[in-house]
Amino acid sequence: MNITIFSIGTQGDVRPFIALGLGLQAAGHKVCIASGKTCEALVVNHGLSYAPLTADFLELMAKDPRAIQRGLNPLSLMSTARKHLKDMAQHWAEEGLTAAKDADLLLGNGMMAVLANSLGEALNIPAVETHLQPVTPCPDIPPMMLTPPNKPRNGTMNNMLYHLLRAITWRMLSAAYSPVRKALQLPALPWYGPYYQQKKEDRRILYGYSPALLPPSPHWPTGVQVTGNWFLNGESQWQPSAELKQFLAAGDKPIYIGFGSMLSDDTDNLTALIYQAIAQSGRRAIIATGWGGLKAAHNNNPNILVIEAAPHDWLFPKVYLAVHHGGAGTTAATIRAGIPSVVIPFFGDQPFWAWRLEQNGVAPKMLTRKTLTAEQLTTAINMACVPEMQNAAAKLATKVADENGVQNAIGLLTQWGLLDHKTNTYTSQADSVAQTAT
Repeated sequence: MNITIFSIGTQGDVRPFIALGLGLQAAGHKVCIASGKTCEALVVNHGLSYAPLTADFLELMAKDPRAIQRGLNPLSLMSTARKHLKDMAQHWAEEGLTAAKDADLLLGNGMMAVLANSLGEALNIPAVETHLQPVTPCPDIPPMMLTPPNKPRNGTMNNMLYHLLRAITWRMLSAAYSPVRKALQLPALPWYGPYYQQKKEDRRILYGYSPALLPPSPHWPTGVQVTGNWFLNGESQWQPSAELKQFLAAGDKPIYIGFGSMLSDDTDNLTALIYQAIAQSGRRAIIATGWGGLKAAHNNNPNILVIEAAPHDWLFPKVYLAVHHGGAGTTAATIRAGIPSVVIPFFGDQPFWAWRLEQNGVAPKMLTRKTLTAEQLTTAINMACVPEMQNAAAKLATKVADENGVQNAIGLLTQWGLLDHKTNTYTSQADSVAQTAT
């Protein structure tokens, strides 16, 4: 079978789907990943086909770092994201048709679920939603788009918030997808979005996170399944620089500090604060500058090594704990490595994962970036180093090691009859729709 997976965002949003794609490829299927150009080399170097989508989030964050500042407030983020997504989506119909050519099954991650579902509707191809965080309404899991409260909310309130946030999300996405659906010769979606058109029992969603970190809600329908993380293992063959190897061998395990693809408009202040906290803690540290969230400040401290990046599956087992932003991929990498976290959220679902790490006893309470001090960060680092938290992290890693998210996902797709589906109507429909879209 030919399978196309749609996922855009940072490399952390695409790596899990490379892992899933490699699993599908090993099972005898042909896999194409449609994503932004910053992920092309990552996809191709792992032996999967690549199809381009206009979606450069590095360029977006570089142009508008204040968008990250607004990212913890869905209402303030909506107007900014709406404009950027509308600009990105101008060619999604045409690009999506090209990516879906000859496909028998479409997978759409996150905001790309609407594109995959729309293409599936236009071309009579089955489509499955995938997400790296929970989005299905339920009374027992707080909506991941909002910072979790200190005390659990009433279940009815949680459900109401899910539906409110769906409306906000569709307000943000509709500017992008209304033209896409018109180009695909599909009817416009209602003002409340696509979320209520399918019966609950007909909607298929695969969640690629660990049920040990967040158990599935018993209120979800059977078509919503948590498979476990989709870990990309091939990067463990990555070769470090001689400097990094020497630093790791020169003393106790260091702490890791890095914010991956996050950018901000206060990089200088955050960098200075982190250097102060490292000095106060007296610990060795590796600082990863990533896409530019931290800077390589001049220092003569032999206990600090600055790198651009290193694969988490290679580096994290060699450090004592990780200070990070709480992204889904980085969070998964820390629990897999069995190390505690200190989380400083920037954006979106990151406070939610910080909360889950805290609830599992593998991280102190998350820190607020806008009011962060070196003393607060030092205290959090020291809390994450206590034996109780180190032991909790090791136990959680043991549970995650028993999961096989990729095989679970493939098993569910097979159980649902989707990996055996063949369509004979694609060619004529695709030609008709493509002529209109172009």
